[in-house]
Amino acid sequence: MTINIGIVGTGFVADKRAQALLKDDRVKLKLVAGNKEENVSKFAQKYSLEKTQSWQALVENSSLDLIFVSNINRDHGLVAKAALENKKQVVVEYPLSLDPQQAKELVELASKEGLMLHVEHIELLGGVHQIVKKYLPEIGKVFFARYVTINPQNPVGQRWTYNQELFGFPLVGALSRIHRLRDLFGSPVNVSCSDRYWWPTEADQKSPYYRSCLCHTQLNFKDNLIAEVVYGKGETFWQSARTLEIYGEEGMLCFEGEKGYLLKQGKKIDLDAPERAGLIAQDTVLVLNHILQEKPLYLEVQESLCSLDVADLARQSAQKGQTLYL
Repeated sequence: MTINIGIVGTGFVADKRAQALLKDDRVKLKLVAGNKEENVSKFAQKYSLEKTQSWQALVENSSLDLIFVSNINRDHGLVAKAALENKKQVVVEYPLSLDPQQAKELVELASKEGLMLHVEHIELLGGVHQIVKKYLPEIGKVFFARYVTINPQNPVGQRWTYNQELFGFPLVGALSRIHRLRDLFGSPVNVSCSDRYWWPTEADQKSPYYRSCLCHTQLNFKDNLIAEVVYGKGETFWQSARTLEIYGEEGMLCFEGEKGYLLKQGKKIDLDAPERAGLIAQDTVLVLNHILQEKPLYLEVQESLCSLDVADLARQSAQKGQTLYL
């Protein structure tokens, strides 16, 4: 059996998907669609694909079996819904939708039609996460975790990832931050979030485009575990950071990027992880193995839904200025 595949999107992730698919002789990458004609043409030429400007036409193409949705966050739910309605298997880069209710309806639709709906969460496949899960029992009862991602970018211009309507609330669009902590500790009891945005000028505050954002979220879990998530990006940041710290009553785990250590009983043990390159390809192979060999996926789609609920609750908390409970 050969799986015929279409890709919606022409950006970084779509490019990595195409590279992985072209290395697998079980599939045929046939068609691409995107938002800009120039980008679609370049992508199609690079990978020797057919092209269509319309994602609607792509998902309706009767020759396709599997659709990879790798375009702007705002359209993930729309494209996935249309693909499922046209009896396609679907892979979506997180988030499944900016609207948790729509995301739930998509999961129900996929189940009703007997189709695969997979949401990519490659942070779970990465070396840091795997090492943390392995050594977490070594540090005893966890009472505090801190996860910081700062990404300076200058200039930003008008990128879709800096558009509130296209990217979504920062912790929804960057859902992996919440999902990593949920995978380690389960769902929190309550959520408190503050956010801030910087605009090109004061007059631009009604524009969906911003030049920087900062979200600070506190998640309170059962057993008095507190976790902080700090996410910032844009022109007002001057140094990048990707830090995960987990404090237990018998030790701690700390990672800065892929370099980390376990600290226990005064002894420091280095726990450096491999580089993150190749995770999208790994996710792609696991999806194909699931379809062709019925091997289990590394993630149940309902888990991504639960993380989306938490991230959207953070959005509501920031909007209302209140601590909100699940």
